[in-house]
Amino acid sequence: MPSAPSEFQIIKRYFEGVGPIDKQLVNQGIGDDCAVINPPANKSLCFSLDTMVEGRHFPKSAPPQQLAIRAMSASLSDLAAMGASPAFFTLSLTLPDSDPDWLEGFSRGLKYMAERYQLSLLGGDTTRGPLTIGIQVHGFTAQDKALRRSGATEGEVLVVTGCLGDAGAALDLLDKSALSGVEEYLLGRYYAPTPRFAEGLLITPYASACIDISDGLLADAGHIAESSSCGLRIDLDALPLSKELREFSKDRAALLALTAGDDYELLFTIPEEGWQVLESKAEASAFTRIGRVEPKSFGVKVFSGEQEVEIERKGFQHFE
Repeated sequence: MPSAPSEFQIIKRYFEGVGPIDKQLVNQGIGDDCAVINPPANKSLCFSLDTMVEGRHFPKSAPPQQLAIRAMSASLSDLAAMGASPAFFTLSLTLPDSDPDWLEGFSRGLKYMAERYQLSLLGGDTTRGPLTIGIQVHGFTAQDKALRRSGATEGEVLVVTGCLGDAGAALDLLDKSALSGVEEYLLGRYYAPTPRFAEGLLITPYASACIDISDGLLADAGHIAESSSCGLRIDLDALPLSKELREFSKDRAALLALTAGDDYELLFTIPEEGWQVLESKAEASAFTRIGRVEPKSFGVKVFSGEQEVEIERKGFQHFE
């Protein structure tokens, strides 16, 4: 049997040259103690780190190519929520062993995402231990124009991109082999969510606060409410649900949309006049108005018509 590749062989064979290099921005990539970049003038650098652990964030049976796509998508979604454009990423990979087949699949998924979103892998670290994936992404916005969680104001509109709850429904399918068309769609939404870069750039001139939905709509709405010192009303009947989720989960669909994580859609607040402008654009179908900003004393509440709906579980918690 051939010997397992060493750490430096892994880096050279599977991770060197991942993604296009902009030589005007990148002075040094993989191959030195640090990467060196030349930040463009009049830009703000945004960066974010996400970590995924086997058995906690993904099943042991997760296919490596799909796992790389999922990990990259989750990290890139944070940049989209800031209205940033992606530029670079670094990778920290802890492996139980250096299985060439697994590494080949994982590398293939990384390369796919790097090419699709035009960002380059500039460095990282590999070590041995329980399978853990850490990805730090870097991107740029116009100087001082990054979207934040902290600008929502009473009377504004609460809006979300895409559909909610699909990835949460897929949790019941992770170990299933024979899948229906509906189930394949839901599992695809779990393993390959779409970072909403186009939408993030489109709303930047109008939105007052924004967050990506990783831990569930209610949980992440709570982060906007806390950062902005406001309340939020969410209208249950307005939640955007895919036809696949309605068919698969039926009576649980709305609850999944409210509390299941891993959607990686954007949740944002916007003044009424900004919402009217957004509605007039060709891309308006990507957005759904789901509520409004209330005074801080209101809290974060869900209503069906004028009846408040009590929801016990708010979303994903790492230390539950």
